[in-house]
Amino acid sequence: MKKFEKRVLSLLVILSTVTVSFAQELNGVYFTTSTTDSASTQQELKVHDNYLILSVYESSPAKFIKTIGGFYTVQNDSIKVKLEFNSNYENDSISELAYAYSLKGDQLVLQSASQSNYQRVAQKEQDLDGPWLFGTRGPDTGQERRGDSRTRKTLKFLMNGRFQWIAYDTNGFQFKGTGGGSYTAVDGKYTENIEYFSRDNKRVGASLEFDYEVKDIDWHHTGNNSKGQPMYEIWQRRL
Repeated sequence: MKKFEKRVLSLLVILSTVTVSFAQELNGVYFTTSTTDSASTQQELKVHDNYLILSVYESSPAKFIKTIGGFYTVQNDSIKVKLEFNSNYENDSISELAYAYSLKGDQLVLQSASQSNYQRVAQKEQDLDGPWLFGTRGPDTGQERRGDSRTRKTLKFLMNGRFQWIAYDTNGFQFKGTGGGSYTAVDGKYTENIEYFSRDNKRVGASLEFDYEVKDIDWHHTGNNSKGQPMYEIWQRRL
């Protein structure tokens, strides 16, 4: 290999390492809250490696507003996001975003058309943390998995005691629904406490308990759904 090619390769490796370092530095769950006489609006930002999700919702009374998410890169002092889903896409047609940002300790500032100041919450590692994609209905008998290759996806994102599922189709940027809140995963028992739900605000406040077991990259999720019907789902880690 020529000296010039070696230098270019070394530079690319260094840039890649710097990008990963910045991404890991940003990892966490962040919140910012704005309050009026009629409502309290939460902006919840979840950042994990090269993926981020921003969800906005009101509490008391409960009202879902929007959610966006996708893969991001860090360039200088800018975060650039290529969205996989945007619940408001039919109205705004936004598929890419860029934010100027600064991070000082646990304070993250994002600047686009307006400025948002986020506070990172304390780290709370648990079983099941990370991104998961719905694979199939159980039990596992070798049936075909939906996987990451198909445009229709259901992503479940768990981090620092927070969870969110998002159903979407990247073909045509079709948003199907989302819900989220807090969760615990201890000794094979997984509990979701719903704080926002795009399909029915009345579902907010419900708690659902399930059994879970992790087998290799699969999460076996069993119990009764919100309608009281038995369910068996298999989720697979998004690698």
